[in-house]
Amino acid sequence: HLVESGGGSVKSGGSLTLSCTTSGYSLDRSDIGWSRQAPGKDREHVACLRTSISGNALYADSVEGRFTITRDGTTNTVFLQMTDLRPEDTGIYYCSAPRYRRCGYHYESWGQGTQVTVSA
Repeated sequence: HLVESGGGSVKSGGSLTLSCTTSGYSLDRSDIGWSRQAPGKDREHVACLRTSISGNALYADSVEGRFTITRDGTTNTVFLQMTDLRPEDTGIYYCSAPRYRRCGYHYESWGQGTQVTVSA
């Protein structure tokens, strides 16, 4: 069970941090990611955090250097820190579990999503 929060509306160049609380999904044993869906577009990968290699993450080229995915193992929470936001980052952001619980595979389950809107 994945529950996202922290979305909102910001101006271009602004920052937001999204949170995802997990239950029944151990972040100690499973990779976890974020995906997003812009209006009229397919859902796309944003970032995925590996647990097997501490701190190692996979980012989409479009967010590399601007977004950071982290986790708090004590609270089973995943964060997505987003900086230098751009209008093209607008969309619904989903905390997402990859197939086999390993980054690199497509996402097969996600939460209800949280809206991020970036205005010019």
